[in-house]
Amino acid sequence: MYGALIMAGLGLFFGIVLAVAYRFLRVAGDPRLETLEDMLPGSNCGACGEPGCLAFAQRLLAGTHSPGLCTVANHEVIEAIAEFLGVEAVRREKRVARLHCAGGKKQAHQIAEYHGFDGCAAAAVVAGGGKGCLFGCLGLGDCMAVCTFDAIHMNEDSLPVVDVEKCTACSDCVIVCPRDLFEIVPINHRLFVQCSSPLAGEDALALCRVACDACGRCALDAAPGLIRMQENLPIVHYSAGCRARPRATRRCPTGAIQWLDGEQFSKVG
Repeated sequence: MYGALIMAGLGLFFGIVLAVAYRFLRVAGDPRLETLEDMLPGSNCGACGEPGCLAFAQRLLAGTHSPGLCTVANHEVIEAIAEFLGVEAVRREKRVARLHCAGGKKQAHQIAEYHGFDGCAAAAVVAGGGKGCLFGCLGLGDCMAVCTFDAIHMNEDSLPVVDVEKCTACSDCVIVCPRDLFEIVPINHRLFVQCSSPLAGEDALALCRVACDACGRCALDAAPGLIRMQENLPIVHYSAGCRARPRATRRCPTGAIQWLDGEQFSKVG
């Protein structure tokens, strides 16, 4: 009896202490946080660099992020958030997902027909799927399935096609691809290598007729320092400050390096 009374008394005492501490020591939250979170799209995609819209809203209030970092919200929403906070929108250049492979079922050599669990991740475990090229797209649509913005569709050649109008650069496709073929790049990076095979010459072409054969002509034709050959693949160094031009693609014998323009620029795998 006495033990129960003592425990009840202690509970009441500590409850009063906590209530008083909360009353006098609590830090008032910013009343704008809830309004700001409601203004954001609520997709929690992570493209802004934060784990979700609430975290991004907190960063906005702290002044460490600008509204334009949200790639999902449209122009009107970004401007409304900037006006609400009394800051500049500072909209970042649009970034999109690009695929480093153009070897669909018509171009890449098939050594087997895969039957098993649906998805690239499962096929990659079973001897690399049915493609002879162990570095190319498996074409089973894991990227399409994971894209919550309906920005990726598989074409008739079993290659994913990215609709850059819908793409938000959330990186879900980058994470899910078992062969690390997707890359998030600024949309104005039009010179793009659609191959990931480190093989060269006939070894590469024996597996895929649109593979890079490491001839190096693109590096020779581009501005000095823009393209460098690395592990038998051309790497475009936009940070070099050189202007990228279509001429770097003109002597490519397989079309492995492309200049994304027009319809190809708006929708490309």
